[in-house]
Amino acid sequence: MFTGIVEECGTVLDVLKNGVSGSVQIQASTVLEGTKTGDSIAVNGVCLTVTKLTKSSFTADVMAETFRRTNLGNLGKNSRVNLERAMAADGRFGGHIVSGHIDGTGIISRIKEEGNAVWIYISAPQSILNLIVEKGSVAVDGISLTVAAVSDKEFAVSVIPHTRENTALSGKKTGAVVNLENDIIGKYVQKLTGTAQINESSETQSERDKKLLDWLS
Repeated sequence: MFTGIVEECGTVLDVLKNGVSGSVQIQASTVLEGTKTGDSIAVNGVCLTVTKLTKSSFTADVMAETFRRTNLGNLGKNSRVNLERAMAADGRFGGHIVSGHIDGTGIISRIKEEGNAVWIYISAPQSILNLIVEKGSVAVDGISLTVAAVSDKEFAVSVIPHTRENTALSGKKTGAVVNLENDIIGKYVQKLTGTAQINESSETQSERDKKLLDWLS
């Protein structure tokens, strides 16, 4: 389990692909402290298992499903990635519950500066938007962020300077693909209430809200 509080930005040294799967080698420092082979590190929000360690890097295998469902397939040499070790049992819970299991990807549709903050708008599939609520939590490339606004086509987060400067968001531009993980609590509620959408839905937010109210009554 992770919290979405990025510990450092790593640099991709190599991405090896063997058909549909492969591995990634990442240069890092902070996340290597106390880490051993078999431990978990979130790379852009994707939970990966460390298979090899050096004094300045780690290697992790990446299966075909991970390449399909995330932006790891877009990585190349020198790409910057967000890194976080699995949460220690006695650690502070600074973000929200992040499993490291990506629900899908979104595309940065626009970026707008406002004072000391930057608004980042992300278009996403309806199945992901169905579980995003204003002032709720979402993980974007492994970063725990608060949803500032949401519509039927996109959602927005407002990023403070510290977050932008200390994560790979600083290099993101319009059109960039980002990994998205919905709040796991919302996913369980959706499943238990029978409102889960098997396929992407054209339902409006009000129609989804009515379905939930009908279930509650």
